[in-house]
Amino acid sequence: MDRSGPAERWGTREMSNIDQRSTATVLVVEDAPEFLQMIVPLLEREGYATSAATDGEQAVALARELMPDVIVLDLALPKLDGVEVCRQVRTFSDAYVIMLTSRSDEVDRVVGLEVGADDYMTKPFSPRELVARVRAMLRRPRTAGSGTEAGGPKVTIGRITIDAPGRTVEIDGDEINLTRIEFDLLATLAAQPSMVFSRAMLRDLVWGPDWYGDDHVVDVHIANLRKKIDGGAERSQIRTVRGVGYRMADAGA
Repeated sequence: MDRSGPAERWGTREMSNIDQRSTATVLVVEDAPEFLQMIVPLLEREGYATSAATDGEQAVALARELMPDVIVLDLALPKLDGVEVCRQVRTFSDAYVIMLTSRSDEVDRVVGLEVGADDYMTKPFSPRELVARVRAMLRRPRTAGSGTEAGGPKVTIGRITIDAPGRTVEIDGDEINLTRIEFDLLATLAAQPSMVFSRAMLRDLVWGPDWYGDDHVVDVHIANLRKKIDGGAERSQIRTVRGVGYRMADAGA
């Protein structure tokens, strides 16, 4: 069955590379033909089933239809921009999102991460580095930390209850929605609540040791996570240890 839908298909999926990558799907959202012609064939050669969308509305429709594992998403798009696409996609998908931007302003990167992107790259970039980042995303473990492994017990710290097998989080008994990375950050911190995790440690544990991004992404995702778990609390359960990193604490600690 052809799942390309309204998107333009590029190349042929290489079935000789039979591993976990051969079952992964990648949606590339980019309106510039020159970038599509660079990126899509490389992803196909890696064995990914790759589709393309050239505007924001098409991207949301195709993401809903295909439910891809990874979305490579340009920020500047016709009809709907990348920020709005990411915001809408996050209502029905937890796909990894790598946002592309030609703007060097840090605000653009932060906004992209705040609406649910997992990583970002600034144009111009190396297409092979992008492929490496896609590969790194797909190699990430789906659960984090020894205390939150699949099959392990629920972990409760203060107002927060984490169910690792079900990948759910409750605050005072009410379930909240987290992205994959937000969940893994919280689970990692909660697995050893007395431990201070540096940004580099969180980056390696959550994104993986072969991830190419910088530590600033950790800070943005922690900030997003705090907004979701704190509610009306006066003080976050995720504490900043100045000059070191972050640790988990009971609400009253």
